[in-house]
Amino acid sequence: MKLHKNNAQKKDFAVFRRWGRKNYSLYSVFHKVVKISVLSVSYFLTVPVLSVAMEPDTTAVKMQYDLDEIEVTASRAPMLYSQVARIITVIGQREIERAPVESIQQMLEYVAGVDIRQRGAGGVQADISIRGGSFDQTMILLNGINITDPQTGHHNLNLPVSLSQIERIEILEGPAARAYGPNAFSGAINIVTKSPSGNSLAAELSAGNFGFLNTGVSGGFKTGQLSHLLSGNLKKSDGYIENTDFSDLNFFYSAGFQSYSGRLALQLGVSDKEFGANSFYTPVYPEQYEQTRTTFSSVKWESNKPLHFSPAFYWRSHTDKFMLFRNEAPDWYKNHNYHRTDVAGVNLNAWFLWLGGKTAFGTDFRWENILSNVLGDELETSKNVRGEEAFYSKSKSRSLASLFLEHSWLKEKWSISAGVMANHISESGTGIRFFPGIDISFQVFPAVKWVASWNASMRMPTFTDLYYSGPTNIGNPDLKPEKTSAVESGFKFSSELIQGHVIFYHRKGTNLIDWVKKENDELWQSMNHTELNSNGAEIHLQYIPADHLGDFLPSRVRFSYHFNHQEKEETALISYYVLDNLRHKFVTSVNQKILKGLSADVNFIFQKREGTFTKYQNGNYVGETGYEPFCLVNSKLSYQMNKFRLFVSVNNLFDKDYFDLGNIVQPGRWVKAGISFQTGADR
Repeated sequence: MKLHKNNAQKKDFAVFRRWGRKNYSLYSVFHKVVKISVLSVSYFLTVPVLSVAMEPDTTAVKMQYDLDEIEVTASRAPMLYSQVARIITVIGQREIERAPVESIQQMLEYVAGVDIRQRGAGGVQADISIRGGSFDQTMILLNGINITDPQTGHHNLNLPVSLSQIERIEILEGPAARAYGPNAFSGAINIVTKSPSGNSLAAELSAGNFGFLNTGVSGGFKTGQLSHLLSGNLKKSDGYIENTDFSDLNFFYSAGFQSYSGRLALQLGVSDKEFGANSFYTPVYPEQYEQTRTTFSSVKWESNKPLHFSPAFYWRSHTDKFMLFRNEAPDWYKNHNYHRTDVAGVNLNAWFLWLGGKTAFGTDFRWENILSNVLGDELETSKNVRGEEAFYSKSKSRSLASLFLEHSWLKEKWSISAGVMANHISESGTGIRFFPGIDISFQVFPAVKWVASWNASMRMPTFTDLYYSGPTNIGNPDLKPEKTSAVESGFKFSSELIQGHVIFYHRKGTNLIDWVKKENDELWQSMNHTELNSNGAEIHLQYIPADHLGDFLPSRVRFSYHFNHQEKEETALISYYVLDNLRHKFVTSVNQKILKGLSADVNFIFQKREGTFTKYQNGNYVGETGYEPFCLVNSKLSYQMNKFRLFVSVNNLFDKDYFDLGNIVQPGRWVKAGISFQTGADR
């Protein structure tokens, strides 16, 4: 390592020629500007490495580096990956390009610990859960900003960004309240977009059966020291069965400014969806239709000072028009459902390094409001629904305030991180609640690390849980917050031959919220279950044969298996969501280089779900039916030629009939072909 003088800034900076491979290698030059010159291990072929909470510099993502020396933040204070004791999975840009997918929802199917229950094709709507949790128990972040929808988890993945603009998707499994706040109940997913970094141009066009069309364009440019990235995407289909057509349009803009003292990041996005919702919420009325719009913006600053200081401000607005009858409606049906949620928030995270380790502290304030004609308390004066001959007659607001404190201590082979979140929710009547957690790891061998953690979390009921009443549902305004605590332990592997983890966990949940009914009842009602315990295990292994035995072997082989067993109190109630967890999920994928520039990606998924669903045929009640296990094979053939990439993909290769959610049949074999072009900074 050599020290150089930067004449422009009049500061010393350190130039690394190689890594020291020691604890605190990076910290030994604390208070200096660090310039990385040479690193040489591929990023995109690695398994879990990065943080769910931070947005790193794009150059670091695209470079090659030593995995053990990368700084991550699975806690409030960033740590080196080699010292993190949590399970973090990262899906990188290269893996996204190889996979036979067109949406974030489809991409997440390939993570064994994640359960994606798609209602419609193309990512129009999907429920997402982690480790057997419900779809309302997973926090969704966009570039580290919480965009979870307070109306319902059905809208959490209404994102104003297309898959082609994703740099990576990060998944943290297990409760994470002390790192991210309330609603990180069973885990958190952070979607990180490409950062603006100079002049670039990209375009894509693909088409397939069922009238599928996907087209998008993006461009990056600079004005002075400010970098910009602007993208737009349109995806649509005529539908694979009646009333499953959709149109999905989104625009996204991000800007970044880098200075000696820190980095400023700005993002703006809009998403418009319209789709036939065949039996989405009830099979009794299959001619449902829905229109949603999402508008999102945020600004965030990250300082480089010894006291690292990072404030962020954000706002998200979401509108939803739901039609129980798309065409002709019976006389008793008077109005469509109209909802508008507005969320505004400010958070601050800070940390500093001292002789006793790293200490982090922060605060988060979030305000949530809904206007609706079915959800909330009655308004004194109704408000007009923009663009519609309808009115919002109800409203409800609440605020969530949180404080965080955490300390991390690292000593030789040990790593310990402990902290607590204090939280207060207006109108909940629960006062201030504390949610602690601790993560521990020990380096058993150079390539094997033992990890263990215990964390607690909570989730507030959504506005739908509290207030929704309809022809087949009735809400419950007296619902209490859900609570959980989880313990896990296992081993993480990192060597030249194999990478991955084996983990065992136990999660205890109380006051869990679900829609339930007795067998002969017609109405589903939201209520708190007394207790639900989950016991599970997960194994994830990745091997790169071509790196060791030659290019004629697969460039990547991945194997993942997740097991979850839920123990619940015996009850005569039928569950709509919570008790329908995946018992077994097995995922394997192989990427094979065929010729120069030509490669094939083949993915196999097996799922066995617990629970039952209320089966209907031709609108008539049949009875309670168990979920059948199913296997899916998806494949993609890609050819890279300079700046162009051609591909043909096939989803559900063997045309299997299967259900992610009761009565909603999923698409059969779907063939698509396309071309993309990319040049400049993002290439």
